[in-house]
Amino acid sequence: QVQLVESGGGLVQAGGSLRLSCAASGRTFSRNSMGWFRQAPGKEREFVAGISWIGGSTDYADFVKGRFTISRDNAKNTVYLQMNSLKVEDTAVYYCAARSGVGVQRASWEYDYWGQGTQVTVSS
Repeated sequence: QVQLVESGGGLVQAGGSLRLSCAASGRTFSRNSMGWFRQAPGKEREFVAGISWIGGSTDYADFVKGRFTISRDNAKNTVYLQMNSLKVEDTAVYYCAARSGVGVQRASWEYDYWGQGTQVTVSS
């Protein structure tokens, strides 16, 4: 079992920045590939970014490329999502997820564990 707890969400103006954190506990964190997803009201959950369990590979949805950066610190059992140049359309609940496989996956069903989510609201 892996327990995930997100933090760092909040209200920010368009153009601003936030850094989300996801603290993991339970089985060995370093052997999990991690992903960030988001879900806006009335919309399906969508992939935002992912990082492989050895930290060497990352993947981003097109709508965040160049603005968001995913990273991980295995010593701290934490994965981060640095979000810059935020847009109103980035408003959503952001979820951290973990999977046992070695590679990054975009499909939510590939992930075994989920956090409770953290709200990000970007105002105009």
